[in-house]
Amino acid sequence: MPLQIRLVTGIHCHLCEQAKAILQPLLSARQMQLLELNIEDDPAVAELYGLRIPVVLFPDGSEKGWPFTSAQIARMLNQLG
Repeated sequence: MPLQIRLVTGIHCHLCEQAKAILQPLLSARQMQLLELNIEDDPAVAELYGLRIPVVLFPDGSEKGWPFTSAQIARMLNQLG
């Protein structure tokens, strides 16, 4: 199963769309999957991240909140191995 990166998003979130545009090419090149977690779908996720979206959640437990660059995400992905 490919490694999954989660992106905490929200409805009508233009920053989330920008985040996806940064993430998609990086993940595609590494054959990784992007799983979106919408704060509208889970009250616990909304409580944790509702005011900070978009937030990238990495499998090692690390997080990167917006704003972020492609280079920053690439470095974090490289640290995953």
